[in-house]
Amino acid sequence: MPVADDPLQNRLLAALPADERARLLPNLERVPMPLGKSLGESGVAMHHVYFPTTAIVSLLYVMENGASAEIAVVGNEGIVGVSLFMGGESTTSRAVVQSAGHAYRLKGQLLKDAFYRAGPMQRRLLRYTQALLTQMAQTAVCNRHHSVDQQLCRWLLLSLDRLPSNELTMTQELIANMLGVRREGVTDAAGDLQRAGLIHYRRGKITILDRPGLEARVCECYRVVKNEFDRLLPEGREL
Repeated sequence: MPVADDPLQNRLLAALPADERARLLPNLERVPMPLGKSLGESGVAMHHVYFPTTAIVSLLYVMENGASAEIAVVGNEGIVGVSLFMGGESTTSRAVVQSAGHAYRLKGQLLKDAFYRAGPMQRRLLRYTQALLTQMAQTAVCNRHHSVDQQLCRWLLLSLDRLPSNELTMTQELIANMLGVRREGVTDAAGDLQRAGLIHYRRGKITILDRPGLEARVCECYRVVKNEFDRLLPEGREL
């Protein structure tokens, strides 16, 4: 098992061939990722990319009036900063740490150099980007057509897939901001899940008690996203 500060906890890095990893690892910097930290703002060029290991980052679209909604989550399966190697340099979304932990930071130019070598890193990053686009599209559909209860189950399961434990530190207000719904809706949905024995919520901490129960309750959006990540980024394989 990887140790707590091992960059190979990130699945993108772990799947690279040994020679590609050897070029990158000396340039990776382990950084803390406190809750609420901003890694990128809308319209602002990023100069680093981040490979989360124990943290989760939320990609948010923020409206002019301050309202926001999450369009994707990034954890130990991925990278924050796809705009750098896709040629855009910046995006219209904001990247904020939703679950505290650590990540490894890499200068954007070094990632672009690796990407433009057109080897395993490029293939892996393009596959990841396709999976991320699937998550964004499915999130938009879910937010439009499914209940707050189903959206909350999807969000909890996607977060759980990216954490080493079954506990999340997150207030209902922050969850409401992520889902783009009223806090009262999240309170009601979380209460229903707790009464059903699926979660325990107290003072900003959510403990998942019954994952199979959540999976039985969630809409199809969770499985669509998970299946696409598993298809494009299979565990333990170099691509």
